[in-house]
Amino acid sequence: MTSMTSKAESPTPPIRSRPALRRLRALPPWSALAAAVVTGCLAGGAYGAFTPPAYSATAYVIAVPTKKADPQAALGFAQAYSRVATQLAVLGDAQVWAGVPMRTLRRSVRSATSPDAPMVAVTATSAQADLAVDMANAVSRSLTRHANHAKNATHVELLRFSRAVRPTEPSSASPALTGLVGASAGGLLGGLAMLVRPRRAAADGAPSAAVPGPATAADARGQR
Repeated sequence: MTSMTSKAESPTPPIRSRPALRRLRALPPWSALAAAVVTGCLAGGAYGAFTPPAYSATAYVIAVPTKKADPQAALGFAQAYSRVATQLAVLGDAQVWAGVPMRTLRRSVRSATSPDAPMVAVTATSAQADLAVDMANAVSRSLTRHANHAKNATHVELLRFSRAVRPTEPSSASPALTGLVGASAGGLLGGLAMLVRPRRAAADGAPSAAVPGPATAADARGQR
């Protein structure tokens, strides 16, 4: 009995925290922000270094009104032709001249126009600079051909204003730029973590409110 009692009354040894955990707690608060910035910079730079470069080439076509048309009509038809440039009817002929499948043209070609000038820009993007040029020129040629089939009814003629030229530099972001973006994102996340951390510590250290027990029948009679 005596031995059992002594074992039951022996104090529990204190739990020692791990050395690595103590070192982490001893770090200054800004260390998490610095680590997030460095991690984001490395991740962004790696993404830019291992992603293949992309080249963009742009061809321009212009809408010209005939003698029977209002000059302002050319601006409206340029807006319409910009939306038609990536449709199947135009891309169907362009894929033959560019030598690429239809899905490649739909994924790689974009068109845009200005609200002030009756001009359509056809831009193609590819990992190969020569292929980007071929796709942009093929789509602009097909768009001009389809638009001029209806020029007797629209009184607006579409002309090729400028052919696409071979780009000398990639249009994709460089590893330095992607690294800078990654560092900015890491700094933002690290700053948010620093703002949230004190609130969590205060919430963990706040004492919990005691819930009062139900009043007994004797206490209730005594209050009466």
